[in-house]
Amino acid sequence: MSWSGPPEPDPPSLGVRDWLRVIRRGLPMAVVVFGGLGILLFIRLIERPIFGATRPITPHITVAVCRLSLWIMGLPHVMRGTIMRQRGAFVANHSSWLDIFVLNAAQPLYFVSKAEVAGWPGIGWLARATGTVFIARDRTQAAAQKVLFEKRLLAGHQLLFFPEGTSTDGRRVLPFRPTLFAAFFGDALRHELSVQPVTVIYHAPDQAPVAFYGWWGDMSFVTSLLTMLAQPRHGHVEVVYHTPMRVDASPNRKTLAKNAESTIRAAHAAAHALDV
Repeated sequence: MSWSGPPEPDPPSLGVRDWLRVIRRGLPMAVVVFGGLGILLFIRLIERPIFGATRPITPHITVAVCRLSLWIMGLPHVMRGTIMRQRGAFVANHSSWLDIFVLNAAQPLYFVSKAEVAGWPGIGWLARATGTVFIARDRTQAAAQKVLFEKRLLAGHQLLFFPEGTSTDGRRVLPFRPTLFAAFFGDALRHELSVQPVTVIYHAPDQAPVAFYGWWGDMSFVTSLLTMLAQPRHGHVEVVYHTPMRVDASPNRKTLAKNAESTIRAAHAAAHALDV
C-alpha cells in the first residue's frame, strides 16, 4: 500500500550539465555500492560458518558504503542525540529511499521491509544481501513473523522499521501502525528490549520544493535517483535519536506505538516550522 498525497511532480528535464553530474556521481556510486556488495558477500561466506547469525563484520561494510555513497551524492547528513547501544529496535518516519542510506550510515542495523521489496530489481538484491527482514501483510503470518523478530532480536540484531507502512513526501508523519510492536511484548523480549524513536528530517535545497526529497505513490525510483544525482547543490538531512523507551514501561503495543509516534511527530513538526 502506498501513500496517496499531493500530485507527484513531473519528471525533471535534464540538461547537459545535469547529465554530466549524473555520470560524475552515478558511476563512482555504482562502483561503491556493488563493489561493497561483492566484498560483503565474499566475507559473509567466511563469517556465516564461524559466527552464524551474529554478523560481527559485514554490517560495518554496509555502514561504510552508505556513508561514502552520501558523500559522493553530495548530501550532507547531521546526527543529533545518542544512538542506543543496548538490545532493542529503532522506529523512524519514512520519507524516501534515501532513508536506507541515511540511517545505515550511522550504525550497523537491519531493516524490516514489506515482502514486495525483495522482488524489486537491484534494491531487492541489496536488501536481501544486507540481512533485511521481509514481512508480508498477511494476518495469517503474524505469528511466524513474531517468531522471526524474536530470533533476530535475541541474536543481538538491532532492527529498524517504519511504522507508517509507506514513504511520504517528507512533509508529514503518518499514523503509526502498532502491529509490528507486538513482537516486542513476547515473554522472551519484553523485559530485555528498548525501542528508540528516530526522526528523519529532510531540508530541501534552496529554491527547491519542500517535498524535494520525498518519494511516494507511483514515483519512479530511477527518476528520483537521477534527480538526486543531477542536483547541483543539495540541502541536508537531519537525523534525531530520541531517548530510548523500555518496552516493559508500556502496558501494550498500542501505547508504545503512540508514544513513539508522538515523539517523532513533535520533532519533525518543530524542525519544519523553522524552515518556513
